Amino acid sequence: MDAALSHVDCWIFDLDNTLYHPRHRLFDQIDRRMEAFVVRATGCEADQARGIQKGYFHEYGTTLSGLMRHHDIDPADYLAFVHDIVLDCIAPDPGLAAALAALPGRRIVFTNADAPHARRVLDRIGIGAQFEAIHDIVATGYVPKPADGAYRSLCDSLAIDPARAVLVEDMARNLAPAHALGMTTVWIDNGSEAGDRGHDPAFVDIHVDDLLAWLQGITHHRIASNEGSPA
Repeated sequence: MDAALSHVDCWIFDLDNTLYHPRHRLFDQIDRRMEAFVVRATGCEADQARGIQKGYFHEYGTTLSGLMRHHDIDPADYLAFVHDIVLDCIAPDPGLAAALAALPGRRIVFTNADAPHARRVLDRIGIGAQFEAIHDIVATGYVPKPADGAYRSLCDSLAIDPARAVLVEDMARNLAPAHALGMTTVWIDNGSEAGDRGHDPAFVDIHVDDLLAWLQGITHHRIASNEGSPA
């Protein structure tokens, strides 16, 4: 394994636009349903809803956080509504399943979505069995990434030593708190919306543009290293 990762025994992955590529445009469906929910919650016109939705996302980390703060909505109602989507645009990925299975140590999903959505997506891709836990927005008490409390909740709930963990994300800004805790950080620079917002090389330890190729490279490096070790 690469020397930068030789100490890692806990692999933490974001879900949306990380474990599947944004080119599948799955999140576009969620985006449209968030906009529709904003119309319902605020009574605004449809052409205003997108501005409100994006404003809350950029200011609070999630649209949900803004709606809870300013409109006293039921988060369970919101999460069920926005994640009621069709998953036909993504397909099973046996290569990714094999690459994840080859990682040494624990594997966890850390998402601002909820666990039911995460399970549906993971099972659709065929990688659900590769993860021991999903730490979702409900588990954090609706505190979203990149708020520090979300990361503390993750580590405390799942007994994670940040110094032995890696966080893999498409949203660069979500890596800053992880880096501050001592995690190794990996930015998947795959063109997702606002993925480079808040990017700073100071808190990105590893910068890649292809998740599968990077994971396969880790496995190949481990195999090569083991073959070169003395018997």
